[in-house]
Amino acid sequence: MNKTVKAVLFIAVLATGIGLSSISSFGTMDIAKKEKVACTTCHVKMGSKELNAVGKCYEKSKNVKKCEAKAEQKK
Repeated sequence: MNKTVKAVLFIAVLATGIGLSSISSFGTMDIAKKEKVACTTCHVKMGSKELNAVGKCYEKSKNVKKCEAKAEQKK
């Protein structure tokens, strides 16, 4: 393969990887609707990307009810 084809293939694979990983890392209104909770359940304030303890737990476990219970136990 020539250098141009290798470079284009590399960039395409890299862009696809970045695109797929960034899509799943951002919270959306769909998550709030699916979990039946307000955005501020996981975020410090409305419209903020900063997560509170429940949000950080949800990133790992994908179970907001368990995360809320953990947060309540710590209080």
